[in-house]
Amino acid sequence: MAGIRAIDGEAEKTVADRSTATSPSQPPAGDGGNGKAASPKSEEPAPKTPQDPGDGPPPELHSGHRLSRRYRLEECITRVDGFSSWRAVDEKLRRAVGVHVLPADHRRADEVINAARAAALMSDARFVQVLDAADDGELVYVIHEWLSDATPLGTVLASGPLEAHEAYTLVSQLAEGMTEAHRKNLAHLRLNPNSVLRTSAGQFRIRGLAVDAALRGITSDCAPRADTEAIGALLYASLTQRWPYPEGGYGLAGVAGLSRNSRDSLASPELVRAGVHRGLSDLAMRAVANDGATAASQKPACTTPEELVRAIGEMPRIRPPEPDPGLLAAGYHRPGFPNGAVLPPGPATQPGATPAPPALPGKTGKVLKWGVSALLIAALGLSSWQIADALMKGDPPANEPPVSQETTEPDDNAPQPSPTPDPVEIAAVHDFDPWGDGQDPDAVGNVLDGDPETYWQTKNYFGPGFGNLKEGVGLLLDLGESRSVSAVEVSAVGGAHDVQLMVPAASAGQAGGNSTLPSSLDQFAPIAEGSGSSLSLTTDQPVETRYLLVWLTDLPQGADGNYRGRITDIAVTG
Repeated sequence: MAGIRAIDGEAEKTVADRSTATSPSQPPAGDGGNGKAASPKSEEPAPKTPQDPGDGPPPELHSGHRLSRRYRLEECITRVDGFSSWRAVDEKLRRAVGVHVLPADHRRADEVINAARAAALMSDARFVQVLDAADDGELVYVIHEWLSDATPLGTVLASGPLEAHEAYTLVSQLAEGMTEAHRKNLAHLRLNPNSVLRTSAGQFRIRGLAVDAALRGITSDCAPRADTEAIGALLYASLTQRWPYPEGGYGLAGVAGLSRNSRDSLASPELVRAGVHRGLSDLAMRAVANDGATAASQKPACTTPEELVRAIGEMPRIRPPEPDPGLLAAGYHRPGFPNGAVLPPGPATQPGATPAPPALPGKTGKVLKWGVSALLIAALGLSSWQIADALMKGDPPANEPPVSQETTEPDDNAPQPSPTPDPVEIAAVHDFDPWGDGQDPDAVGNVLDGDPETYWQTKNYFGPGFGNLKEGVGLLLDLGESRSVSAVEVSAVGGAHDVQLMVPAASAGQAGGNSTLPSSLDQFAPIAEGSGSSLSLTTDQPVETRYLLVWLTDLPQGADGNYRGRITDIAVTG
């Protein structure tokens, strides 16, 4: 069974007598490569001597410092054991990145840069990608993706366990990803709730492959088993919201064994929490270091991620849950549309709508239908005969005033009433973020529900102008077909928003297309703009278009000092 050691208030576990850690100190959750390092109970780190390189203070870095004249450090996430992790900006590509920095003479500098260069060759989408690794003579730094829309699994579990389908997705993606990594002789050795991220699209990404272990000097004589046990622990925690060892860890309470004197009798997830999927419960027990035995199953333990993938394949597939009726009322995902596309609620999906009563079955229903039809025909015939008789006698039909013999000449100078603009139905709406990975796509339907209390919001930015990360973000409206548009009403909360109304370039009289869903800002041309929280973006003359882009060019500053946009409603008129 795994050894345990409490570090910085967190319980750390690893496979006993298989791993060695040379670093006694650990970073808090949220570092750039993130999570807690495993450290065996049976082996203590070798004491450092004054001659060891890297024992001195980390380099004096600060916000605004540039690495390689390209990466501007923005916010220090953690600083420990001679290295630091930062949120930074790649000024060349204008995107957020994560950075690990340590002195070039640090005792683990060579291991870190070699691990980073090896991990950079792993192009699997289930991993947070290493983008760059360099040694400038004074500093060694590793650049990796920064997923601003992703949430650490530990934060997700703080609000409750995962439902069965999502836990199934988690273990499948982790096992498949680590299987590919081990085939390339790469191990993680620090898989934990802080090194697994869930994106806004519901995918799970692994960060810190090889690099996290190298930064903290973690090695293992049996890396596949160590990573498999970590995946099992993550599945166990996802099912129960408990860490599968008595000491607990990562903000989760521990689980006491069935016997006080033995940790080999770990209670299975289905015994810890009611309603846990039995197949997933058995799978978690086969992966953690307990030889796979449970009260319900005696299947052998999974000792490698590849064995875990095979065990998952032998399980019946777990289907996603049925959609919540409340979500259907607010707008549902349309098959075949990009992530975030929804349809506005119709009469059949409005909350509180009463469904039409079913037709009467059998002969009774037929008799009633024929009877009602006969009555309607008789009433129509009687009414027609009365009107014809009145016309033959020269009298006006009943209930109609006599026709006046006077004629009124039309007055050309009389003011004519202004035509009322017709509302244009929005068929679908998408979030539009050409330089990022999405802006709250699951909430885009809120701008169509007519409820001022619900809204779609942008991400949080640490400065005006989207923190110098991008030119803007917006919402792309699909009208279903080309329609005449004269104005778009935009309602927002939180302060004044700078907004441009844009259409595909072809609609604005330039070269371009208007039949396919645009994906680049270069495909649009502005036709109106404004600033405020209640905007009427009116065109000089009606524009024929299928797509409209409500483009935010600047966001209001909130009470916390950061910048975020919130749109509550959008309406289009022709």
